[in-house]
Amino acid sequence: MKQTGLYNPAQTLDTLGFTELSAVAYNLSAAELYEEAVRLGEGQVSAHGALCVVTGQHTGRSAKDKFVVRDAKTDGQIWWDNNKPMSPEHFERLRLDMLDHARGRSLFVQDLIGGADAENALPSRIVTEYAWHSLFIRNLLIRPDAEALKSFVPKLTIIDLPHFKADPERHGCRTETVIACDLENGLVLIGGTSYGGEMKKSVFTALNYLLPAKGVMPMHCSANVGPQGDSAVFFGLSGTGKTTLSADPNRTLIGDDEHGWGADGIFNFEGGCYAKTIRLSAEAEPEIFATTRRFGTVLENVILDGARVPDLNDGRLTENTRAAYPLDFIPNASETGTAGHPKTIIMLTADAFGVMPPIAKLTPDQAMYHFLSGYTAKVAGTEKGVTEPEATFSTCFGAPFMPRHPSEYGNLLRDLISQHGVTCWLVNTGWTGGAYGTGRRMPIKATRALLSAALDGSLSHAEFRTDANFGFAVPVAVDGVDSAILDPRSTWADGDAYDAQAGKLVDMFVTNFAKFENHVDGGVRDAAPGGLKLAAE
Repeated sequence: MKQTGLYNPAQTLDTLGFTELSAVAYNLSAAELYEEAVRLGEGQVSAHGALCVVTGQHTGRSAKDKFVVRDAKTDGQIWWDNNKPMSPEHFERLRLDMLDHARGRSLFVQDLIGGADAENALPSRIVTEYAWHSLFIRNLLIRPDAEALKSFVPKLTIIDLPHFKADPERHGCRTETVIACDLENGLVLIGGTSYGGEMKKSVFTALNYLLPAKGVMPMHCSANVGPQGDSAVFFGLSGTGKTTLSADPNRTLIGDDEHGWGADGIFNFEGGCYAKTIRLSAEAEPEIFATTRRFGTVLENVILDGARVPDLNDGRLTENTRAAYPLDFIPNASETGTAGHPKTIIMLTADAFGVMPPIAKLTPDQAMYHFLSGYTAKVAGTEKGVTEPEATFSTCFGAPFMPRHPSEYGNLLRDLISQHGVTCWLVNTGWTGGAYGTGRRMPIKATRALLSAALDGSLSHAEFRTDANFGFAVPVAVDGVDSAILDPRSTWADGDAYDAQAGKLVDMFVTNFAKFENHVDGGVRDAAPGGLKLAAE
């Protein structure tokens, strides 16, 4: 077997049980991986230097095909209502069959780090069939220096073999696609899908399992830090503005997706970004747009025209077109990936019902309630069958990646908020003046003005009113912002219609939260929307 690249000789693939491989390439550079990807016909180089690849039938994560090994150690620790179990026997059969599948093949290995905080870092080895997968994950995780690679010992290993097809009966899975996680033993097996995001989210899932036991809060969020060292965290589901609003030219970007909060502050899990590119423009997001025209960036499912220029408006393969690039491709990115304890937490929602105010101040109990709720809304036309706004609740703003019960993450967050005196805000980037189809999108200028006032602390000194439906504090007036927009009911032509819509949304919150009520204390239960109205009755 031919082995090339830089690696720890005591940690070859033999230690994982691989045999009769044709070749193994360890820790190749971006240039070397480009050469391999093109030679193997895995992708094309765009006119500007990005590597363009197509992921086939899987253009997003296969959430229904993700499994967690259920054994004596994990049985009482995993949130099984949200995670599908796989028996140790099925997992072991899958592992052996994947090793057998790899015989005679050439594989690529990257030894990387998940977590910029040395005390909580997760050394991760990613083994792939595709050269472009190796480049993808090299971009997205933290890259050790050459000296560290010589003694690298992984605590997590991901084996990603897209050509392997699982057998549901033999392997205890659902389809030919499988993402199987043995979280106690640090092994993830991925087969039957070429979507690069499965690797990235597998590292996040492992950290979400490991860190709470150490008192560290894993978070699906973006983060930045101001010139005075005042860091901020932005929770939010897809489409709420998490990446856009944290990319502030006046603040340093720590990361755009996954972070931890420990004893010394917050830290990025990653060393890169995985940004959506559909309809991306140089005018609206110049820094991210520029990465699509750089050597080293991996473009997933982006259509090239005849001159190999990416057409970022073409969604014929998927609306989920993506760019994976190192964090240092963003001009104001943090060099360390760390910052002190956050001064501010922003929870983003895109309320398509037009009910929520553009910003509201949350108590610690309200922050935990809205964190566990993870609310946003889909708009009509975004998915087949969606004809009017549809509420979406994804607990902890990232349910698919949370192995433990949400209350564990919620309690950690509330304790950290209290310990460090963090100010929490709920920001609505959705609709005002009516629901989607009648109202209009919240003006980005107003959102940025309110966000700036929240981050610099001035908004905390404003006059507030208590929202009759949700019970949180809403500013009455803010410099540079039309006061009318701060009271969503006043922006509707029909106040009674607003009240009816608000009542529906309150009921959705209450119904969704019922599953958490036995896991939280009275203060959090009392933070439910409609609480004030019920008390008055």
